[in-house]
Amino acid sequence: MLKNKTFSASDELKTKECTSVRQEPMDESKLRVGLIGFGTVGTGVAKLLLEEADEIAARTGVRLELACVIDKDTAARRQIRLPAGLLSDNIERLLNDPTIDVGIELVGGTTAARQIHHQLLRAGKHIVTANKALLAEYGPELYTAALETGKCIGFEASCCGGIPIILAIRTGLAANRILGLYGIFNGTCNYILTKMTQSGADFKTVLTEAQAKGYAEADPTLDINGTDTAHKLAILGGLAFRRRISMNEIYTEGIERIEIEDIRNAREMGYVIKLLAIGEQNGDGSLSLRVHPSLVHQDNPLAAVSGPFNAVSVHGHAVGRTMFYGRGAGMMATASAVVADLIEIGLGSIQRIFRTTPMVTGKYKEISIKPIENIECRFYIRLMAKDEPGVVAKYGRILASHKISIRGAIQHEGRGPDNTVPVVITTHPTLERNMSNALEELSRLKVISGRPVCIRIVDIPEDSE
Repeated sequence: MLKNKTFSASDELKTKECTSVRQEPMDESKLRVGLIGFGTVGTGVAKLLLEEADEIAARTGVRLELACVIDKDTAARRQIRLPAGLLSDNIERLLNDPTIDVGIELVGGTTAARQIHHQLLRAGKHIVTANKALLAEYGPELYTAALETGKCIGFEASCCGGIPIILAIRTGLAANRILGLYGIFNGTCNYILTKMTQSGADFKTVLTEAQAKGYAEADPTLDINGTDTAHKLAILGGLAFRRRISMNEIYTEGIERIEIEDIRNAREMGYVIKLLAIGEQNGDGSLSLRVHPSLVHQDNPLAAVSGPFNAVSVHGHAVGRTMFYGRGAGMMATASAVVADLIEIGLGSIQRIFRTTPMVTGKYKEISIKPIENIECRFYIRLMAKDEPGVVAKYGRILASHKISIRGAIQHEGRGPDNTVPVVITTHPTLERNMSNALEELSRLKVISGRPVCIRIVDIPEDSE
C-alpha cells in the first residue's frame, strides 16, 4: 500500500530531469509517394514534399519522399524545378515500383481518373485524391475496390481546399450526432456574389472579371450551376450522416439567375445572398439535402464569408455549432490538404478509419431523403406588379389560397414596363410545393409582369444554450 508523501520543489525538478534523460528521438516512418497530374495543385504538392520534408518529419515522425511525377506534358514550364529524372509521362513507372506506397491522383475529371484509381489499387497502392466529382459519382465503386485490396483512399483535399473539414467530421466530431451541415463550398460563386454585393455590378460583368482574375474557369458551368457544391455535399453529407448519398438525391440550383435587384433588396432587409449547401436531420428522422441561393441573415457568421473563401458550419448534438473557415481552393491550400492525407497514411490512421467508415463500408443508417417539395422554409419573392387598385388583393388571395402567410412587404417607387412597380414580399415558413404552385398561378396573373423571382430564406439554427 502506498503512503501519502509530500513532494518538494527539488523532488519535482529531479523528476523532470529523469524524464528528460529517458526521452529518445522519435522514430521516423518513411512513405514513398508518386504524383499523377502536374498541374496547379500538383505543383503545390511537389513544392511541399520537396521543400518541407524535414519540417514534416520533425512535426509528425513521417518522412515523405516524392519518388516520381507523372504527367502527359513533360515540357511545360512550372513554378518548381524537379530533380533530374523525377518527371515522366509513363504511369507504369509508378505502378510497377513496389517501393512506392501511395499514388496521388490530381488529373481531375472522372473518366481517366476512375481508371487510374483502379490501376493504383490493383498495383497495391494507397490513393490520395482531390477529385470530388469522381468520389461523388463513383465513390461506392472505388471504396469497395479499395477495401478488397486492403488499401485506402484519402480525400481531404476533395472538399473545401485547405480546410480540414473531413478530418473534423471523421474524428474531431465523432462523439456527436450531426444535426445540420451548412456551407459555402464554392469559391467562384462566393466571389461573384460578394463582388455583386460590393460593387453593384451585374452577374455577367462580375463573372467575366472572375475569369480574368483566375477565380473562375473558362467554362464555369459546374461552379455556377451548383454541381461542384453538390459534389462536395455528397461527400461531406455521407460522412456526417453515415449514409451513401447519390447526386440525384441532392436538389441543386445555381446562381445564374441572381439579379442585382435581389442582392440590393436582401441587403436592405438585413440579409446577404449566398450559394449554400445544406444537409439537415429533420424531426421525423429524414434527411434533407439541397444546394441553392439563400438569403442568410447578416448576423450569421456565414454571411461574413467573402471573396473566394469557403466556410462550413457543423451542428452537433453535444458540441453545438462549430465553424470552419479558410481558402477553399488554390495551389497551396489544396496541396496542404493532400499532404495532410499522406501524413495520416504514414501514421496509419486513415487506414483504420477508412475500414470502418459507414459511407465506405456500406454499413450505413437507413435514412430517407425528404424531397424538396416537402421541405418547409421562408421565402423572398419579387414581383413586377401593375400599379393599380386591387392588385395587392389579387396576389394576396393567391398566396393565402396556397397557405402562404406574408411576413413583410415592400413596394419601391419607380416604374417598370407597362406601369409596373417592384414589390418585395417575405413569407412565414411554408412548404416548398405550396410556394411552387403559388408562383405558377402568380405568373399567369395579367397584373404581374413576367415570372416572379423567388429565393429561399435560410434560418440557420443557433445553439440551444
